[in-house]
Amino acid sequence: MDNYDLRVDLHVRKDPPVTLVSPNNPNPIETIYLSNIDQQLVFPVETLFIFKGNKSSNNNGLDIVETVKKAFSEKLLVSYYFLAGRINFNILQQRLELVCNNAGMLFVGANSNLRLDELGDLSAPNPSFRGLIHELEGFDSLANTPVFTVQVTKFKCGGFSIGYATNHSILDGRSAAEMFQKLAAICRGDETALDNYVLNTDRSYIKARNPLQIKFDHKEYTKQTFSNFSTPTSQTKVNASLYNSTDAPRFELVTLNSNFISMLKKKATVKCSSFEAVVAHIWKCRARAFYDDPTKVSSVLFAVDIRGKMEPPLPDSFVGNAVITASASAVVEDLLVEPFSFCVEMVKEGIQKVTNEYVRSAIDWWEMHKGVPAIIDGNFFVSAWWKLPFHELDFGWGTPVYAGPLVTSMHEFVLLLPGKNGDGINVWIALERDRMERFMSYILMC
Repeated sequence: MDNYDLRVDLHVRKDPPVTLVSPNNPNPIETIYLSNIDQQLVFPVETLFIFKGNKSSNNNGLDIVETVKKAFSEKLLVSYYFLAGRINFNILQQRLELVCNNAGMLFVGANSNLRLDELGDLSAPNPSFRGLIHELEGFDSLANTPVFTVQVTKFKCGGFSIGYATNHSILDGRSAAEMFQKLAAICRGDETALDNYVLNTDRSYIKARNPLQIKFDHKEYTKQTFSNFSTPTSQTKVNASLYNSTDAPRFELVTLNSNFISMLKKKATVKCSSFEAVVAHIWKCRARAFYDDPTKVSSVLFAVDIRGKMEPPLPDSFVGNAVITASASAVVEDLLVEPFSFCVEMVKEGIQKVTNEYVRSAIDWWEMHKGVPAIIDGNFFVSAWWKLPFHELDFGWGTPVYAGPLVTSMHEFVLLLPGKNGDGINVWIALERDRMERFMSYILMC
């Protein structure tokens, strides 16, 4: 339980030129309709994989930079052609759309003169890892900005990293994980990785109804402007300055091992999942640390997969965003004085209310109000990464020693990451320093 506010100069040198990679056999130009769920998510999700570069693996002496670049241009972008597209604002329809015009994904090769063992604990997130994912600069509009960026960085020891920045509006976590698995298989030399592989990008399954039928309050969203909502897009440059600021938030990575999680579930006294117990525990501890006024209402938000909740269910081949924001809310005083089971029940109810009708109502709500997740007034969003199969990826050089998101300085987000060696869950959190001190005094108390 250390303070993970780490600063390491990675000495990354990018090899010119930074290139746009398109499929060797481009598809005809088409425009993909973006759903109301997609419309809320126009910001980059940054994912990083770090590999030791096992010499005994079956890479046959291939160069990782050229291997990944070739895998995209010759194979993956043929199926995932939309990764080479651009997001455009349709003035007539007053909404965003994905134009599949083969403009290209952005590819960067880079080198670091450091060894991986000089970076510290590679199982833990590190703000300095930001140098391993290319920052988009010099694009004058969204319509000209790549939706997918890859940076492959080689280290002096033979290890390497692959960093991705994916515009969230085109893929959710599950879709991205499947795409990474296909890419890894191609890099390993699997010629059948994409055989009979069909992608379904049709979002008409989750279009708003006509007429609109809004049947719920949807307090998980706010009608307020984007000035009240921080996204990774608006925060990228701010994050860099925060790392060197005396007012910087404090970062912590807290391990909740499997025994601790079992105790939480027992304490709940109601049947619950590990996710429900952990989210309830974080919510209760964070409320104690964050709020001075016990009459305030606190909300925790989280994503719920809707693939199996829709009627009819979304097809297995669906690629896009099939998650919706759900929430649990309570008066702070109730969170503090009621038994732990109260918090767990609130989280369970937040998940259980996500039915077909609830999802349809939320989509209709957005059609009318164009809102965003309500991470305001102390509310926060829990993003669960620990069940995504990123640690299983093998590009031909063995599995990664780090696989997960880049960390953020935004205290509105809490990340749930896999525990070391698969034991439990690591909780990544950023808070102002005085609030963090209070939070840390509560979080490991069961």
